[in-house]
Amino acid sequence: QVQLVESGGGSVQPGGSLRLSCVVSGNPFSILPMRWYRRAPGNERELVATMYVDGSTDYTDSVKGRFTVAKGDAENTLYLEMNTLKPADTAVYYCNADIRRWSYSISQAYWGQGTQVTVAV
Repeated sequence: QVQLVESGGGSVQPGGSLRLSCVVSGNPFSILPMRWYRRAPGNERELVATMYVDGSTDYTDSVKGRFTVAKGDAENTLYLEMNTLKPADTAVYYCNADIRRWSYSISQAYWGQGTQVTVAV
């Protein structure tokens, strides 16, 4: 069974840093692209960062220059390095991936359970 599990959330003061991790279990045939979303209270879900199949990345404007998405040494791990955090970054962060379970499978979207990031004094 394919699962995405996030970790690394927590509480930090403005200007601080956190690194989120997303691990894909179940040994699927292919995983990319992978994305990080977030949802702040009362807001719609927002796409934060994307890593494409070719390794290129994309970010929403509000996090450019502060957040970095990267693959781990293991193909099934994705990180989100968050620096210079602001109170506006407070949200539940979700990992998302387009996954083919088997070589003959169609691609399906999988989601993690989310990890809370709180930025406050």
